[in-house]
Amino acid sequence: MPTTLTAVLSPELGEARSRGLRWTVNGALSYVLSMISDILAIIAPVMVIALIGYVWERRGMPFDNNMVTQVVINVGSPCLLLSSVLSTRPDLAVMARIAGAAILVLALTMAVAWAVLRALRQPLRVFLPVLVFGNTGNVGLPLCLFAFGPEGLALAVAYFATQSVLQFSIGAGIASGQVSWQSVFKSPALYAIIIGCAMISADVTLPRVLTNTVNTLAGLTIPLMLMSLGIALAGLRVVEFRRSMMFAVFRLAGGFALGLAAAWALGLEGAAWGAVVVQSTMPAAVFSYLFAARYGNRPEEVAGIVFISTILSFLSLPLLMAFVLHH
Repeated sequence: MPTTLTAVLSPELGEARSRGLRWTVNGALSYVLSMISDILAIIAPVMVIALIGYVWERRGMPFDNNMVTQVVINVGSPCLLLSSVLSTRPDLAVMARIAGAAILVLALTMAVAWAVLRALRQPLRVFLPVLVFGNTGNVGLPLCLFAFGPEGLALAVAYFATQSVLQFSIGAGIASGQVSWQSVFKSPALYAIIIGCAMISADVTLPRVLTNTVNTLAGLTIPLMLMSLGIALAGLRVVEFRRSMMFAVFRLAGGFALGLAAAWALGLEGAAWGAVVVQSTMPAAVFSYLFAARYGNRPEEVAGIVFISTILSFLSLPLLMAFVLHH
């Protein structure tokens, strides 16, 4: 009887197993395609707008990158910070932890980079700023916006603002050989943070006319940042490929590892965790090249690190975003 029953049910059992396997394969394929779609939706706008800037510069079309950079630093970024904070009204304690995470990551990166450069007998003024400071504005902000929404953007802006204050004080000081703490108080981002946090604490909002103005200026910032990045990359060249590649990998891999460590140490979760990991893993900042050019610190070698780290970052973005989205 059992043999007869098994013989009778074998076709049905086989068909059921086949259907189950098909459903498993289809489900896995659907999941992979959904993940790819989510990642492309995040990184495609970043790469396309940067590519527009790159092609724009290669074709010799007019674009005053210095003027745009000043507009972004002095007007766009503070408005983006204020708009993001006031529209999402994040927990100020979380914002403080994000700022603390940025300081921790920069301090750890500086310590490790200092040790590596000393071991390799490379000049600190030339290479320390480009290894420490990532491109948290041009690349990091749009990634966090598309990945985590307005809340993620507000948190990423807190990281970006903290790094900007330190980059234009400590970073510029390392490149020039003299740190000026007065430059900290000249950063518009610092005052935007203070105003935004004070308004959240007092539970007040801007008048509608000011809100619309700030939001409009904020909306210009990320596209201008990305176009400016593409234009800057079009003018950079690699002269010491081996060393530039080694330092570019250090900037990305080291930033990723230290960002994970800082997020874990501070107990961050959700969008806060993702924003810190993404911002810590950004390629070398273009401003490091500008500082090197200004103070004569082998700008051609620094340019190579910026260029290679940016290309490697774009190539590895799918892996990074898959990691943070499905953590």
